[in-house]
Amino acid sequence: MVAGIGLAPAALGLARTSEPGKGRVPDASRRSFATDVRTAASGVKRAHRSSVAAHRALLRRLAGAKIMVPMSGTFPDRWLLTHVRDGEIGGVIIFAENVSSHLHAAVAALQRAASSRGGHPLLIATDQEGGTVKRLPHAPPEEPASEMTPAIAYREGLAATRALKARGVNTDLAPVADVEHPGSFLGTRSFSGNPTRVAEDACRFAAGLEAGGVNATFKHFPGLGAALTSTDEAVVRIDLSEPQLLRDLAAYRRCSPAMVMVSSAIYPALDRSEQPAVFSSKIVTGLLRDRLHFDGVTMSDTLNAPAASVSNAAVRATNAGVDVLLYTGEEHEATLAMRQILRGLAHGELSQRTLEGSDAPIWRIASGR
Repeated sequence: MVAGIGLAPAALGLARTSEPGKGRVPDASRRSFATDVRTAASGVKRAHRSSVAAHRALLRRLAGAKIMVPMSGTFPDRWLLTHVRDGEIGGVIIFAENVSSHLHAAVAALQRAASSRGGHPLLIATDQEGGTVKRLPHAPPEEPASEMTPAIAYREGLAATRALKARGVNTDLAPVADVEHPGSFLGTRSFSGNPTRVAEDACRFAAGLEAGGVNATFKHFPGLGAALTSTDEAVVRIDLSEPQLLRDLAAYRRCSPAMVMVSSAIYPALDRSEQPAVFSSKIVTGLLRDRLHFDGVTMSDTLNAPAASVSNAAVRATNAGVDVLLYTGEEHEATLAMRQILRGLAHGELSQRTLEGSDAPIWRIASGR
């Protein structure tokens, strides 16, 4: 065998003759043989380098599909388009400051970048709940959740989906499926303090959205109805008992939307480790997936929240069972998320199989299948 590359001379068509008097290979033949060996070795090395590069590219694409970031301004800049084109961003969240008369053109530019190298479509998301929370201020829903009946909820969801689709938005981060408790910061964003009514209204709103082809998102699992303050502003602890929390999940037992957003609040009754829900496999996988049988796409509430702003947030949320990682600070946070995921893979804290488990469901809802 040829040292280092496992190639026998015969495999290269250079077997030495065994005829008497011909045991020595002429110098020219030896030189030719050595050249062929070096060429073969070089080819093996090139193939290895190509294989490694392809695997690295695959890992970056799998990681990128999970990352959702905001857009700066009313049209995507070169940095965002480049990272979308390279498959390093899988979703963009639209805020009020991004909305203009050419929002559809902005979204179209993002989707062209995503498809230019064979990538799957982006999730383009916004918060269009109705009432005071509408990133598209002049589009439906007109009514706040607290004023909706099941019939109105369906009608408003269907009207919202038409407005969103007309602008290229394929995901609504609504409805709020939280059950209101006294003092809740949610106010009119919650349908009711009655779990049955919340379930009816939330499911009808989601049905209206999805009838028109826009992904609905229940939030904020396993519930922020008892929170006095938004998790965007402070670390929030929900001290309801497990029976109370489970009772408030009626909407999740009644229907299954395309997506569920997981809260960054802490729920000691559900996870004694007191990890934020978004980092808790007991809550995301054990409760949502296994006990409530949710098989859609999970996403984090913003990982810029006080409770979630930790150095390995992307890895912890992914390992808990979160598919889409939401960042709402600035678009360049995609680089931070990518770095965390790749480091987690390199250090054995995260597996490729976990990333692959998120990829197909994200692709399915992003492409409207």
